[in-house]
Amino acid sequence: MKAVAASRLRKAQDRILGARPFAVQMRRVLSGLAARVDTAAHPLFSRRAPDAPARPTLLIVVTADKGLCGSFNTNIIKETGGVITGGAGAEVSLGLVGRKGRDFFGKRGFDVRFELINIFGQLRYSHGQAIARAVIEAFTGDEVESVQLVYNEFKSVLQQRVVVDQVLPIRPLESSTDATEWLPDYLYEPGPAAIFDTLVPRHVEIQCYRALLESAAAEHAARLTAMEAASNNATDMIEDLTLYMNKVRQATITREIIEVVSGAEAL
Repeated sequence: MKAVAASRLRKAQDRILGARPFAVQMRRVLSGLAARVDTAAHPLFSRRAPDAPARPTLLIVVTADKGLCGSFNTNIIKETGGVITGGAGAEVSLGLVGRKGRDFFGKRGFDVRFELINIFGQLRYSHGQAIARAVIEAFTGDEVESVQLVYNEFKSVLQQRVVVDQVLPIRPLESSTDATEWLPDYLYEPGPAAIFDTLVPRHVEIQCYRALLESAAAEHAARLTAMEAASNNATDMIEDLTLYMNKVRQATITREIIEVVSGAEAL
């Protein structure tokens, strides 16, 4: 399993390192534009009015389909539980990606809007599109107030970081002076609404697909580390048991020799 995880990790790492710069830059550009244009230009930028009725938050929880990967799934489930309990009584709906998350949350009475399992064997961009389509329909239909992704971000073979990332509504950059000064002033042709109709749904798809790629690479890294630790622990256990066996055998041989010598002296 360690060899298989190492082989798959190399492929998954190449994919995420190729997709990450584009996803990060697209988020920066759209967030900067959101700070300069009227957010009413597209429904995916809009926020709930103060007097509007409260709606649940949709959490997209990305776990693995298999175990034997250390604390990979446990950390995601624990972080999701913290988000749910830290919402000050706000309602939460779940979108579950991965069998482990489905098995855990599906049995505990949560509002599950969709499930997606057994996709990490052959992960494709269409899986990110399916998730994005579901969350966009829920958000534009006023069924949820916001959409957040909970997944493991791949940092290195030895480190994975749990991330809670808001996808919808798209948040503008906090500082309009420092964070957006690098952005040029755009002239929209044919207009902001037409451009946003194309770019914003694509942005949501890319963010969902990136979360799947990050989780896939982090899962293989966690499994590689866990299997290496298991192999080392098994080797240490074998050495300890072998030493104990040799001690017991030597003690048995010594006792038998003493019995033979004592019997000979008695005769």
